[in-house]
Amino acid sequence: MAYWKFIYDVMRIDIITCLPKLLESPFNQSIVKRAVDKGLVEVEIHDLRNYSTNKHRSVDDYAYGGGAGMVLMIEPIAKCIDSLKKERDYQEIIFLTPDGIKFSQKMANELSLFTNIILLCGHYKGVDERVREQYITREISIGDYVLSGGELPAAVVADAIIRLIPGVLNDETSALTDSYQDDLLAPPVYTRPASYKGLKVPEILLSGNDRLIENWRHKKALEKTKQRRPDLIP
Repeated sequence: MAYWKFIYDVMRIDIITCLPKLLESPFNQSIVKRAVDKGLVEVEIHDLRNYSTNKHRSVDDYAYGGGAGMVLMIEPIAKCIDSLKKERDYQEIIFLTPDGIKFSQKMANELSLFTNIILLCGHYKGVDERVREQYITREISIGDYVLSGGELPAAVVADAIIRLIPGVLNDETSALTDSYQDDLLAPPVYTRPASYKGLKVPEILLSGNDRLIENWRHKKALEKTKQRRPDLIP
């Protein structure tokens, strides 16, 4: 498939947030941590408050025109992004927001080909619209609901991208059989024991016939997709 290629430049993901501690755990565990430790990807988290221009390190203010909630100011965000852009060229500067384009496996595949990405985490009532107009190249939502901030969505997007980088997964073909690759949900999977309290693994999976097993998996993936996500099938 097109998104599997040799990558000569290590991918770098810069995440801008006013709550950096929220992102410590997702990037210090499991597959993502191993990818960072192997040098397959760099993830840098930038505290937006370090770019504040006042002694209280505040990065938000009341919205012009009134209304509830605070808005992230343009100045600290602009200073942070401008500082990063002096060091490297970014293919995408992404804002995580509920009114963005819904994130998908196809989008993850596309983004995994890039080498430099910025993820900007929204917070409170969002960011000054001028940030979106002047800096943002893509806006992404992870679903039709609202969270307290963009930190969890940023972790979701980064995880989905990083696992596609060659060498991150022990078996690189594993990502090719995930749900939503080829617009199908993944088929059922089984492991030992072959029989548990009368519940048995389908005999075909024990047959050793790769062609029949592959046909069975495709059939089951199609059945599951028709049942649960018929909108994915042309």
